Amino acid sequence: FQGYEGLVEGGENIRPANWLSVSNIIQLGGTVIGSARCKAFTTREGRRAAAYNLVQRGITNLCVIGGDGSLTGANIFRSEWGSLLEELVSEGKISQSTAQTYSHLSIAGLVGSIDNDFCGTDMTIGTDSALHRIMEVIDAITTTAQSHQRTFVLEVMGRHCGYLALVSALASGADWLFIPEAPPEDGWENFMCERLGETRSRGSRLNIIIIAEGAIDRNGKPISSRYVKDTIPHPRGPVQPPTDRGAHCLSSARFITEQLWGESFVPLVVQRLGFDTRVTVLGHVQRGGTPSAFDRILSSKMGMEAVMALLEATPDTPACVVSLSGNQSVRLPLMECVQMTKEVQKAMDEKRFEEAIQLRGRSFENNWNIYKLLAHQKISKEKTSFSLAVLNVGAPAAGMNAAVRSAVRTGISQGHTVYVVHDGFEGLAKGQVQEVGWHDVAGWLGRGGSMLGTKRTLPKGYMEKIVENVRIHNIHALLVIGGFEAYEGVLQLVEARERYEELCIVMCVIPATISNNVPGTDFSLGSDTAVNAAMESCDRIKQSASGTKRRVFIVETMGGYCGYLATVTGIAVGADAAYVFEDPFNIQDLKANVEHMTEKMKTDIQRGLVLRNEKCHEHYTTEFLYNLYSSEGKGIFDCRTNVLGHLQQGGAPTPFDRNYGTKLGVKAILWMSEKLRAVYRKGRVFANAPDSACVIGLQKKAVAFSPVTELKKDTDFE
Repeated sequence: FQGYEGLVEGGENIRPANWLSVSNIIQLGGTVIGSARCKAFTTREGRRAAAYNLVQRGITNLCVIGGDGSLTGANIFRSEWGSLLEELVSEGKISQSTAQTYSHLSIAGLVGSIDNDFCGTDMTIGTDSALHRIMEVIDAITTTAQSHQRTFVLEVMGRHCGYLALVSALASGADWLFIPEAPPEDGWENFMCERLGETRSRGSRLNIIIIAEGAIDRNGKPISSRYVKDTIPHPRGPVQPPTDRGAHCLSSARFITEQLWGESFVPLVVQRLGFDTRVTVLGHVQRGGTPSAFDRILSSKMGMEAVMALLEATPDTPACVVSLSGNQSVRLPLMECVQMTKEVQKAMDEKRFEEAIQLRGRSFENNWNIYKLLAHQKISKEKTSFSLAVLNVGAPAAGMNAAVRSAVRTGISQGHTVYVVHDGFEGLAKGQVQEVGWHDVAGWLGRGGSMLGTKRTLPKGYMEKIVENVRIHNIHALLVIGGFEAYEGVLQLVEARERYEELCIVMCVIPATISNNVPGTDFSLGSDTAVNAAMESCDRIKQSASGTKRRVFIVETMGGYCGYLATVTGIAVGADAAYVFEDPFNIQDLKANVEHMTEKMKTDIQRGLVLRNEKCHEHYTTEFLYNLYSSEGKGIFDCRTNVLGHLQQGGAPTPFDRNYGTKLGVKAILWMSEKLRAVYRKGRVFANAPDSACVIGLQKKAVAFSPVTELKKDTDFE
């Protein structure tokens, strides 16, 4: 308990843990074992006391969860371990045999920091939850800003790392962004005001400016949220108070501000643009609250990997840190990552900002490049002759609109003509095709569902009409965003190429479904939002069960035959069991689960939660499970059911889905543009190769494109 302070002081701060001692804590924010900055541990005397307390309890493995400072301290402790034991022997506190028995200390680090400033990992524990807090505030602020036509300057945390500011700007479509890794050029004040003014002139009722707390200009001077809102030096000298009662309100604002500051200052956004401007400093609200599903899963996976690393460690194994690469847990040398993290700050201090962005890692650099591409309208120098169409297919999924927005804007920036199709393949057959511009998709990022409309209809029954409209609108590429029906629909179009030359175009599928059952990707758009929706419902259900005592809830999730939702939600809420189609079970398994629940009611945790995927078994339905648990648990516990249903499809997209949808939309269009140039021959597009119709998706550590015809071999269409 209490971090290194507990190690140094010992006593009741070091206690044995068991299964029950960590039950019912996964939904809690912060840390239940406490954390503290410890000056004593920075001294050799303090570390010697810590070593003594560990040896007394036979502990030679440490799993350290913290930032770079905590992990650096752990590595120093490990490197000094042998000499610390020798000092304890010389002082007579431990015997020589004890020192030999515990001669090696193994360290495994987990990075817990909302700043996401540790090199070597794509995400640190706590970052996604902090992004949830930020996006909740931005979504709330957006409504009041639109109502009153205001500009909001939001300051977010992150110390000297701009990750939180960058991703929240990307996920909200912010008009301007300040991060320490990419200071604005001199004269940015004029440029920013021009951009904000342009946005309002096009009918926008609000502006959002996001600033990282460590933001600086090119000369290293801090840029504060107050500076952005209120003050920049004005070269024309002090102004006189307006005497005309009808004088422009901006003159009054300038006079009042200068009187308040006692200098020749002029409000930046307020004075130059006349915008009603407010500042919101989010502060420590970003550290609190319930952990997101992503953080619960991430920390669970990393915790398990850290224990395995400690069990497999030898005296020659260097201290490691468990990191995230793509969606894979990896072990990296601790001090190499710490040193690289320090190199970032050194590069920033030496004004090597481009290098600093690269040192932050592939994910950070990718986010920065995409933000620059999408934040403000890019007019392509060369208008191409290519036309692209974007449509949604299947059930609604959060993040669809983010993908459409980024696809449309990237297509326009590439010089293409971009169309959107309403109501999926059926809409394409009916000619519901509309050309869109850059600003037509403004404000789509935070909206759930599908703004274009989406249907499960497959193209097979509309092939003639679809081909006709592809020809009429001269469509050269088709981006289909949706679930399994989107994949199956594109496969049908590819198979029809032999009969219809018009379908020899470039096609791409962005998987977007809460079921996460599209081949070619480990993650589908919308699944993170759905897991969070199911998780929040289960948290409330657990609370109800805990209050009632001796109650078991059976919760049914969606997902068809895919057990992803039930499995991942089960991990995120600490469910007692999760029944899924992929893991066959029988009556003996159900009997064992009921017996486990009966034994559990004898402990302090007198509640149960069982998840069931909606199609996990033909006969063992939710009603069957309810009757079984109710009958076998009679007199020991009672049972209730809850079918979550379509609430899993609704709600605003999570930061992960907004960001993921934005990235996939950009990457898909860039890939399609490259393919179009490659297959353009003699004034026309002719694409009939297998790799001209692909599914884009995250596969382990990287985003990849998989031909739909190759995926068909491994797909169960039943």
